[in-house]
Amino acid sequence: MYKNYQEFTKLNLKLDMSRGKPSPEQLDLALPLLKETGIADQIKSNGTDCRNYGIQLGLPEVREFFASLLDVPMNQVVVDGSSSLALMHDVIVFALLYGTPGGLPWRDDKPISFLCPVPGYDRHFSILEAFGIKMINVPLLEDGPDMDIVESLVSSDDSIKGMWCVPKYSNPTGTVYSLEVIKRLASMSAVSDFRIFWDDAYHFHHLTDERIAIANILDLCQVAGNPDRAIVFASTSKMTFAGAGLAVLASSIVNIDWWQKCVSVRTIGPDKLNQLRHLSFFQNTMSVDSLMDQHRAILKPKFDIVDSIFEQYLGKIDNISWSKPLGGYFIDLITPPGLAKRTIELAKNAGIILTPAGATFPYGIDPDDKHIRIAPSYPSIDEINLAAQGISLSLLQAMAEDNS
Repeated sequence: MYKNYQEFTKLNLKLDMSRGKPSPEQLDLALPLLKETGIADQIKSNGTDCRNYGIQLGLPEVREFFASLLDVPMNQVVVDGSSSLALMHDVIVFALLYGTPGGLPWRDDKPISFLCPVPGYDRHFSILEAFGIKMINVPLLEDGPDMDIVESLVSSDDSIKGMWCVPKYSNPTGTVYSLEVIKRLASMSAVSDFRIFWDDAYHFHHLTDERIAIANILDLCQVAGNPDRAIVFASTSKMTFAGAGLAVLASSIVNIDWWQKCVSVRTIGPDKLNQLRHLSFFQNTMSVDSLMDQHRAILKPKFDIVDSIFEQYLGKIDNISWSKPLGGYFIDLITPPGLAKRTIELAKNAGIILTPAGATFPYGIDPDDKHIRIAPSYPSIDEINLAAQGISLSLLQAMAEDNS
């Protein structure tokens, strides 16, 4: 264990922890996808040649598989491409250009605003900023977004067209939305073309033996009389290969029909061979659980090391805390106000690259400058050990400077 920041900087480290990337060991778990997986004939029983164009919503067999994983009917599922972020981007673009079902194009209904639970996912915010959509911060509490604030805003401001949600193991806090929060999201008063972008990125990414389940937002919206409100997104990016997995969209029949009409201008059909490869690799829901247990075995020790070292260096200091997630890919380190940016700068000087300060807030502005997103997934165990020490010492150095 290193005792001070100056001693640590002599290591001349080069560690990049700025993104939550799967480690090489995790990627190795899906190597069978690159080998023969029994799809050489390329022809399915329905007569479709998967080497050719068509089947815009994805192969029925693959849609059925993801429907079983997400607990939704098959006809409410789309499998398209490899990036759920790309699907989110496209839904926003389609809403801007064409409007959602029964509504006007969002671009004709300015100004447009989105609710953004914070801290949150920087790439969500980047999409909105690129299209000039105003972002409104909403505090993220232990059981989800502050619903008193959410309900007050959406009922009084017709410019609010959408809301980001990462409902399970939120990026970066690890928050799991409660049943009460999800019910209120489904039933609250809002404009008719309001949409919840339900980014279920970490649906299967548990860090404990308990496979935590959350309420089905689509079912609750149906019961509340708002069947078209939620659009669910998921992918296998952190299950098989990042950037070469499968992306999934699930919603009401009305929204699926709208999606198909809009996307028909963009593509004639998805990569069905990749869909076949994944279906052959996964086989069934039990194999998914088995695969994710292997991911957990790789990830959990890294999270435990960060927690242990933070406890040793920072555990007894006021105004410092960090999340202890039950799943997902991140830890949210909370510094005394005004010290996150300086801590990240000092860590960089020590050879540790972290996500920029403010990245987990719209426009890159953390009003209290106190949140640091820690991504333990990619580095090795030894590297994580050093990185956690370096981050701790950088924060202690920032506090010493602040008090001098």
